[in-house]
Amino acid sequence: MEIEKIRGILKKKPEDAVDELLDDVKERYGEIPYIMDFMKGMPELLITKVLYDNSIMREFKRMDPKTVELISIGVSAALRCDHCLKMHIRVANRIGITKEEIFDAILIGGTLSNASVLAEGTRALDSELSCNGDTGEMCDVCDLSIDKDD
Repeated sequence: MEIEKIRGILKKKPEDAVDELLDDVKERYGEIPYIMDFMKGMPELLITKVLYDNSIMREFKRMDPKTVELISIGVSAALRCDHCLKMHIRVANRIGITKEEIFDAILIGGTLSNASVLAEGTRALDSELSCNGDTGEMCDVCDLSIDKDD
């Protein structure tokens, strides 16, 4: 969204700007995401969300729309956000991303999600069961001095 369009929206009463913003979102996505539809009765929140999201997801030109959608799919899969995942799959399909490319993004999201679970779990395991003596030594996992009082 161009800065002049944003200025025009900000000059309007919030409730008058909602339809224009949602039309712009629908034009870009082919649909209005659930959360934005839910927030349409809260114009002050919706306007700031749409402008912020738009500046991150659509306006910087360092990534093309295909890359943005594939990242959105991978993150949605990793976070297990079913609604976001399905919407971004539909958007990806509309812009010509193949099923195989979508699946690759899901696999990457799943791999990172799995690594996160394993990293957090094994660090907790080591910190609670391996590094709990009052030895004055350094813990190999967290690089902190081992103190029995922790």
